[in-house]
Amino acid sequence: MKLLSKLSLVTLSVLTAFTIALPTGAFADAVEGETVVTLGKDLTLQQQDSILAEMKVPSNVNKIYVTNQEEHQYLGKYMPAGQIGTRALSSAKITIAAPGSGISVKTNNITYITDAMYANAAITAGVKDADIYVTAPIRVSGTAGLTGIIKAFEQATGKPISENQKQVANQEIVTTQDVAKDIGGNSQTAGNQAAQFMNNLKQEIATQKPTTPQEYRDIIVNVAGDLNINLNQTTINQLVQYGQAFSTLDIDYSQLSDQISKLRGSLSNILSVNPQGFFDTIFEWLGSLFSAIGDFFTSSSSRQ
Repeated sequence: MKLLSKLSLVTLSVLTAFTIALPTGAFADAVEGETVVTLGKDLTLQQQDSILAEMKVPSNVNKIYVTNQEEHQYLGKYMPAGQIGTRALSSAKITIAAPGSGISVKTNNITYITDAMYANAAITAGVKDADIYVTAPIRVSGTAGLTGIIKAFEQATGKPISENQKQVANQEIVTTQDVAKDIGGNSQTAGNQAAQFMNNLKQEIATQKPTTPQEYRDIIVNVAGDLNINLNQTTINQLVQYGQAFSTLDIDYSQLSDQISKLRGSLSNILSVNPQGFFDTIFEWLGSLFSAIGDFFTSSSSRQ
């Protein structure tokens, strides 16, 4: 990717970081401090009480349930039914934060999906300015946790998120997990790097507006190269499908970028805008520049 293109992307991110996002109708009913809990429908009563205590919420908190059928509804197109399982156990808590404060994510007993993965996919789904907590009574993959996050946010704001946006967000979290496997399995580091890759990919798609599968493929390969990630062909094919689906959302990327710039805690470092590839290019360019200057003065000195 050319230096000019990367400079333009970083400039865009800097500008959007200073942009004050106007409130939209989708979030007009959100009330700061509003808390909604989603519980896996197949939790026992004892497990439910334990999770509510873990979340530090009263028993009369606003509760809704996520069923295994819903998990299959949103994940069935992107992963085998056996991997989704037959029980809904993942639970989530959403607390609406102050406008403009961004998103924070914490998890417990989640083995495959990192905090950064949840944050990235939640932003794609339209979640903003919220504290998110995902947990389960036993160690689970956490792939179905996004369903609870979205459902809780809809309840807290009083406004629905489109089915297409839900599907793409769930496709994103599964695809991010596949990228993490290519990078290095289920480690936290691999998961975070995969989330950063997906964030950079979304930005490139929003900026370049590809129209053909080959154009999507070229962007994917370039973004992977910037982050020194080796992807297998199966994953690349899945990413092409994801990229095409993401493009159908017609999302204003400046709004997504605004939420990414406001991520709290370690998430702000993990989901930064392609820092490694950009700075590697800058340092390489500066090195060449200083080398050329040095050669010029050396050559001038030798002629005197």
